[in-house]
Amino acid sequence: MKTRVLLPIDFSAGTAQAVELAASLVRDRDGELFLLHVEEPLMSYGGGEFYCGLEQPHRDHLLALLDDIKVHDATFAIHRHLTVGLPATAIINFACKHDIDYIVMPTHGRTGLNRLLMGSVAEEVVRKAPCPVLTVKCNSVRLPKAPIAKETSHV
Repeated sequence: MKTRVLLPIDFSAGTAQAVELAASLVRDRDGELFLLHVEEPLMSYGGGEFYCGLEQPHRDHLLALLDDIKVHDATFAIHRHLTVGLPATAIINFACKHDIDYIVMPTHGRTGLNRLLMGSVAEEVVRKAPCPVLTVKCNSVRLPKAPIAKETSHV
């Protein structure tokens, strides 16, 4: 049986790092990769004359963005899915329904007030997932490695 790896996609800057990690896991285990984007339901405020609805992203546009995600040297099946719901719940439900073996998910590493206000989808998935979850802390800025000092010998 092939290993099934789920990669939730939020189209953030760290997506490429998570894609490469998930792809290497799939390659090493002769598996399948499932890309999942969860569109959160829009909240509407007010009604009637005072309704100020937010414009919904066009489903075809989101599917095109999913299709644009390329995996280098992909010799395995890649399945792309789009759903609507609360991200953590939808990810967990998808993993259960599709017998996912591993979830690889990017995390933004928010702390303090940002985490309290934004919540942590990755944390909830880690706590409730039916399978192992690998989190990838995605850094948009990488510092260059320090040069290695050459040893010199004095004779």
